Amino acid sequence: MLSSLLDGCRSSPLADGSRRLFWLLLTLCLMGLSTDLLAHAVAQGDKGYIQEITGANLIAFIYLGAKHMVTGYDHLLFLLGVIFFLYKMKHIAIYVTLFALGHSTTMLLGVYFNVGINSYLIDAIIGLSIVYKALDNVGAYQRWFGFQPNTKAATLIFGLFHGFGLSTKIIEYDISPDGLIPNLLAFNVGVEIGQLIALAMILIAISFWRKTGSFYRHAYTANVTMMSAGFLLFGYQLTGYFVA
Repeated sequence: MLSSLLDGCRSSPLADGSRRLFWLLLTLCLMGLSTDLLAHAVAQGDKGYIQEITGANLIAFIYLGAKHMVTGYDHLLFLLGVIFFLYKMKHIAIYVTLFALGHSTTMLLGVYFNVGINSYLIDAIIGLSIVYKALDNVGAYQRWFGFQPNTKAATLIFGLFHGFGLSTKIIEYDISPDGLIPNLLAFNVGVEIGQLIALAMILIAISFWRKTGSFYRHAYTANVTMMSAGFLLFGYQLTGYFVA
């Protein structure tokens, strides 16, 4: 059924209303990707606060974690791709849990064991994760290679990379070792709270969209737009790696 729906979308993916939708979504993505909110950046005020405080500050770190997730366009685009064609809450819960498990694991272990990876390279991989999921949504792998990759495994693996992106930034901010563990756990709780808030907003929006006839007409275009945003993020970060 999904294949036939996408075939219909591909017949004229960028015509008329689809073309307008494409440029609208791409413009919004560019606006988001052109600010300090790009990828895992943390506002300068938050950075200064993190570096100055010592001891356990659970509420503050919960807030910072939630704020990071809600303003993390790379996370939100990937989550949108993951749930784009998921209709049952149990399926959504499985994929979001896998993503959260991967994200939390590498974030906590990366900071605790001081495992830092070049943030440009990590964020470039995160950009490719968005591209991967968008291609998966339009059935590209089945057409190109004749098989469907394990989407659950891919969601977990990319969740690990997303977590490394965050842990790398946290390490750069040199958090005080006094209260490190409770603060990291609080930050992770905040990240998951922010993820639930963002997911709820995405689900509300996409649920209303699915009730209209335009969802299947523009599903292909929406995923092409997500793919374009992923390539933009990949190119931006790769350029930063070679220039910085």
